[in-house]
Amino acid sequence: MAEAVRKAYRAGQDDEQMEPLVMADTSGRPIGRVQDGDYLVFADLRGEREIELTQSLTEPDFSHFSRPSICIHVVTMIEYDRTLRVRVAFPPLDRIRDALPQVVAYHGLRQAKVVETEKSVHLTYYLNGKSDEVLPGEERIIIPSPHVSDYGSVPELSAAQVADAALEVIADPAYRLITVNLANADVIGHSENEWAIRRAVETVDRQIGRLVDAARTADVAMVITADHGSVERWRYPDGAIDTGHTDSPVPLMLVESGLCAIRLREGGALTDVAPTVLHLMGLPKPAAMTGESLIAGPLAHKPRRVLLLIADGWGARQETWGNLIAAAETPVMDVLASQWPSTCLVASGLAAGMPAGSVGNSEVGHLHIGAGRRLPSDRVRIDTAVSDGSFVQNSALRWAMNGARRDGTRLHLLGIVSFYSSHGSLEHLKALMQMAQAEKVPQVYVHGMLGRRGERPQSGAQYVQSLEDEAARLGNSRLVSIIGRFWALDRERNWDRIEKSYRWLVQGRGKAISGVRVGS
Repeated sequence: MAEAVRKAYRAGQDDEQMEPLVMADTSGRPIGRVQDGDYLVFADLRGEREIELTQSLTEPDFSHFSRPSICIHVVTMIEYDRTLRVRVAFPPLDRIRDALPQVVAYHGLRQAKVVETEKSVHLTYYLNGKSDEVLPGEERIIIPSPHVSDYGSVPELSAAQVADAALEVIADPAYRLITVNLANADVIGHSENEWAIRRAVETVDRQIGRLVDAARTADVAMVITADHGSVERWRYPDGAIDTGHTDSPVPLMLVESGLCAIRLREGGALTDVAPTVLHLMGLPKPAAMTGESLIAGPLAHKPRRVLLLIADGWGARQETWGNLIAAAETPVMDVLASQWPSTCLVASGLAAGMPAGSVGNSEVGHLHIGAGRRLPSDRVRIDTAVSDGSFVQNSALRWAMNGARRDGTRLHLLGIVSFYSSHGSLEHLKALMQMAQAEKVPQVYVHGMLGRRGERPQSGAQYVQSLEDEAARLGNSRLVSIIGRFWALDRERNWDRIEKSYRWLVQGRGKAISGVRVGS
């Protein structure tokens, strides 16, 4: 399979949109397909992009495309959606209470969130403390993202329409907190299209200018920050393109006439954003928020309306080499940084609840911006379980493995194939393979999704090879299919992509890869 991936590279394919590859016997028949009665562990994290494929595998009344009538027993590594008919290996911890939107609602104040669909889950679910609940007084204005296969062709996305909607809310004094996400730098930054990325950055800068003008006219204090870095470090030191997130800090600026003389403290993190917003609004910080306001000293003015603007993926980096934010024309942000109180915030690693040295991402970024406290990520929880041995005692995982062995069916492991992705880890797949061997599951089939974000060019083949080597060592596992994550991890209801992934898993539709003996 690793060699098949390399051949796909040579044919012009990339990891993200790689067409499905399926291992076949010498007669060309696909092997390792998901069949009636089988057990499947979806090893991915995050979850918002995993919901649609999981629905297609589990919902008896699924209607978005025709499927065979089969029953698949599914375990998801974390909770993707509480309505899914699955078991969850690592369910959510206690509900996060007193996140920023909850505090605003508790005080009876109205708030609005404005975002395009590509980032809607971040501004609603994650910012609200991993809660789907629409709070009292909360309005969600979600603008459709362009429906295209390549966002690089429309680097402006729907930023102008998001700003248009935000301008209407800013003009309405009933809204005390307005939270806006501009998605362009992050979404387009996951490409190798330098022109499109610079255009995306310039689009964000231009729309920020419109919002700043409106906020100042309406006497609204504006907090501008980001959730993580990305295109400010678009190249590795050797010149190769880095399409992933970074561990750079992110900027934070305060814009409002009464704030020009205040001082912001250094050494802050994303957890300090919510306390700062509450400080500006004149609301008390709840005890659960361990972050602190970045504003040094008391505020002399009355409680303010606040516009919290999250420029998704806008990292802060002084070095200009490989820095596409520095390369773009950003007159608005340049002036704001020079004339208004500003600082930088840590947005990755331990400060964002992630392993030390890890990069940031939109999920933990928005979660920590809203929560105002450090929260252990699902990755850290699972890494800890693997290292301390409790992983192999997990009741949901044991249910799937023991069920496959008892019923004489197959165990399937599905997950992102990446050294480090916000959607999962190669090491988690290997831990599942090792656990299945220890549990004496006779038939274990691994299905991988490739997606180069933050990885070296054509690195997917190396990770596929690593999985094949581990499967050969264990003896009872086989890596039997590969697909690009573009087809499998969707959150825009592109059911044609999900159908392609479903038929890859269940029916073996894809390019047949030979080399496995008959009867395997």
